[in-house]
Amino acid sequence: MDFKKFILPHIWNLKPYSSARDEFKGKEGVFLDANENPLGSGNIPEWNRYPDPMQWNIKYQLAEIKQCSVDQIFLGNGSDEAIDLLIRMTCEPSKDHIIICPPTYGMYEVSASVNNIQIQRINLTNDYQLNVSEICENINEFSKLIFICTPNNPTGNKLSRADIRTILAKFQTGFVIIDEAYFDFSDEASFISELSTYPNLIVLQTLSKAYGLASLRLGMAYADPILIQLLNKIKPPYNISGATQSLVEEALKNKEFAKTSAETLNNAKKDLISKLKDLPEIITIFPSNANFILVKCINAQALFDYLIKEKIITRNRSSVTLCDNSIRISIGLPEENNQLIEKIKRFYA
Repeated sequence: MDFKKFILPHIWNLKPYSSARDEFKGKEGVFLDANENPLGSGNIPEWNRYPDPMQWNIKYQLAEIKQCSVDQIFLGNGSDEAIDLLIRMTCEPSKDHIIICPPTYGMYEVSASVNNIQIQRINLTNDYQLNVSEICENINEFSKLIFICTPNNPTGNKLSRADIRTILAKFQTGFVIIDEAYFDFSDEASFISELSTYPNLIVLQTLSKAYGLASLRLGMAYADPILIQLLNKIKPPYNISGATQSLVEEALKNKEFAKTSAETLNNAKKDLISKLKDLPEIITIFPSNANFILVKCINAQALFDYLIKEKIITRNRSSVTLCDNSIRISIGLPEENNQLIEKIKRFYA
């Protein structure tokens, strides 16, 4: 695949900033190159040196976990950084557009708007699946990115793999980005395994959900090594702090945590759904392959407001496309889920 014709020329030809840690990658020596403070950091002496700009230790860990190569991995300050960089890398302001499929994750639209990129919205179908024919009909020479979130946020369901493959095969003017933030809670394989089949595929994942590292803000993009090189070229030189890298490296050593936490939360989700089904005011509990559920109910706004007063915080998605009278509920601890059920019963009593 000729990636050059899909990348903005000024990005392709950009000479990246070369940091001190890019020019010398050793761990030992007298470091007089980066204008660091040699006195340390008060009571935390290890943070006075700049971190690895390419985060190799984490990438080697992830390559083993995800069964891919280290040169297929980009690490960002959350997936949001990768989303923003991909838009800036491929889309010319006031000319090109991205395609999104509402209801979906809101940052695709925000990042496009910040960069003055037009947005083509192709709504999901009423059963929250891709409208493949309409997506394909709206692809043109100015279409640069198609964002597909599966399992989808805020609906929770996984999107048809066959539909996604159809779009991957059809889309020849840019890249299809599969956002797998909630992949760990699903029973499907990651699209990372299909990177070699589809050169125009980019996969996003995060450590915020099943890995429980939301506060550390570490997201991943998996793609062809050429695209990873371009992302590394335009990112800030030290986009992942040394503290984050150290904590993530330690967390990834616990190879069973993500799997165990996903299983625990999926079981808690089944229990919560079972209890919600007993309430007549709950109209629909949509299928979920994530760590949350979307619930359509009677008088959602009033219920949402009542729960807040009772110190139970959910998200009202009623104003979102195709989600009228719906509340999104993250799966909590069993005692938290039970509190939620009792408050809902009290509200409707």
